[in-house]
Amino acid sequence: VLRTLSTSDDVEDRETEKGRLEEAYEKCDRDLDELIVQHYTELTTAIRTYQSITERITNSRNKIKQVKENLLSCKMLLHCKRDELRKLWIEGIEHKHVLNLLDEIENIKQVPQKLEQCMASKRYLNATDMLVSAVDSLEGPLLQVEGLSDLRLELHSKKMNMHLVLIDELHRHLYIKSTNRVGQRNKEKGRISSLVKDASPVPLMDVTNLSTPRKFLEASQFSTPGSSSMRETSLLEIKEDTELDPEENSTVFMGILIKGLAKLKKIPETVKAIQDRLEQELKQIVKRSTTQVADNGYQRGENLSQENQPR
Repeated sequence: VLRTLSTSDDVEDRETEKGRLEEAYEKCDRDLDELIVQHYTELTTAIRTYQSITERITNSRNKIKQVKENLLSCKMLLHCKRDELRKLWIEGIEHKHVLNLLDEIENIKQVPQKLEQCMASKRYLNATDMLVSAVDSLEGPLLQVEGLSDLRLELHSKKMNMHLVLIDELHRHLYIKSTNRVGQRNKEKGRISSLVKDASPVPLMDVTNLSTPRKFLEASQFSTPGSSSMRETSLLEIKEDTELDPEENSTVFMGILIKGLAKLKKIPETVKAIQDRLEQELKQIVKRSTTQVADNGYQRGENLSQENQPR
């Protein structure tokens, strides 16, 4: 407009151009007013939508700013609390370990009473397991507990003397229990012969079929897995049955004793004790057998003398 007005030669041209421009401006205003009237609803809706979008964007910016501030605050607080949280976590682990130790101490305090019950009922394998685990705990994790010093000494002393009891039981089954079966069978035959009134001598004792420990070992050693004879018994397979009499099966009972001695690590002492007492125990077997034979012979003589006397 300025260039057009400045290039005009006279005032009349300027006025003509000015009038033309004013007319164009008025026409543009009229067209604009008509368009606004025609599109008033759409324009109002667009303006409102734009205002709403602007408000949402503003609110979102404010919220994001607030979230950033909160995140920074949380980061600072977490950084400050990290050492405290780690300390609380370590204390929780320590308390859990202390509770486990207290439970273990309570169980170990009951070991002497349970040990006496197991020994009284001749559950030697359970007693050995209980004693060995208790001593290991007392000399391991609970070594620094001063209040358990007396119990530690007591259980350690029992562990040192436990193998002596097992060795005595082993000798009793090896030499006394096995020969008692022979004597019992001989007595039963003597009673039967005394009831039968004839002068025939008492039959000799048949000991070939008796299940002695040596015969058991020989049978288990040379038998095949599929054979009908007694299968090989491993110490790992031997378990203690709490419902049955522990001495009912002498062979299994001796296996339990050997397993208990192995847990106590006293197998060398056991072998040495068996070797040292072998001759003495065999002499005692001969002595007891001689006494039984003499008693049976005397009883048979008494019975014969009573039968030959008239009434």
